Amino acid sequence: MYLMKNRMPRLFVETIVKKALKSIKHSPERGIRNLIDFALQFSDGRFQRDFFTVAQTMLRNENSAYYNLIRDAITYADTEKLYTFGINVGYNSCTVGAKRIRENEKVLGCNIPWTICVEMDSKLFEKNQQKYDDLIFEGESLGIYTWMFFVPDQPGKTFSLIKKHPDSAFCVFCDPKDITLRFLEEATTLNNLMVVIRYDDNITDVCAELRANKMLYSIWYEYGQKNTEIIINGDLFDSVQEFSPIFSVLIPEKNCLREVRQVIYSTVKQIRLDQSYSTIAWDLQGDNCLVDTIISEDACFVYFNKKGNLCDYEKTFENGHHNLFRSSITDILLNTCTKQKVN
Repeated sequence: MYLMKNRMPRLFVETIVKKALKSIKHSPERGIRNLIDFALQFSDGRFQRDFFTVAQTMLRNENSAYYNLIRDAITYADTEKLYTFGINVGYNSCTVGAKRIRENEKVLGCNIPWTICVEMDSKLFEKNQQKYDDLIFEGESLGIYTWMFFVPDQPGKTFSLIKKHPDSAFCVFCDPKDITLRFLEEATTLNNLMVVIRYDDNITDVCAELRANKMLYSIWYEYGQKNTEIIINGDLFDSVQEFSPIFSVLIPEKNCLREVRQVIYSTVKQIRLDQSYSTIAWDLQGDNCLVDTIISEDACFVYFNKKGNLCDYEKTFENGHHNLFRSSITDILLNTCTKQKVN
């Protein structure tokens, strides 16, 4: 309902994107370049212009491994899923949502993140489901249309929540063991979902099942000081690309040193520029903050643990003013994310 006033430009964008997806199926290289050229031509915000300019420059490299990624995704994935997830992130979140975020930040005087990370306990999900629902409704009113759920057990429980919010895009981080037949049956009905699987020895069959069901999927890998070498030397991405995930998401262990996180993020940015692997490297904290900085200048990383407490990789806030189940997201942001710069 928040997007109704933007209906005409959205219809225009939808028509172009649908035509582009058909074109990309026949000629990925030309189709994706044409789509980015079009997007750049009609970009009216700094975020969109910066993003599409970088993408345009990168894809001038005819040997870019990203063309293999695009060709693969457009071949196996359900077109409606590609279209819906892409529109929800690219238009609802990074265009309409980004504009609303900037407007609300001026009014409220606090930072508003472009995405929110939420750790969920499946045993407590039903008890807190209404709180999560309220969070998403309020978040959308603020301009947040991309959500990252971390569900270590029974992630399928979140599907009823995802179904209620068709304008948002959801990335659900889970373990390979959770990709059951029932999970797949329910997940295939959701076009605004990307499944993000933990990288382990059981991932081969799981990725094959996701592909067979034409689902969007990515892979996540947790790192700490002991296993940074596999990232820095590229071995991780060389191995991961065999499973053709769209994104390869790096997540630091709890209490991972800031210096380690900085080294890994520098590596991730260089790997993206090199375009040598047919998967997009993404550092959870670093890149989430990067997008947020482009949208509204101040970086704002928001992560709630399973108890509903606001936290980051260095500390946890444990009072009611920072708890998802006791306060609204607006009140939490007002208490913790004071705006440093006003656009």
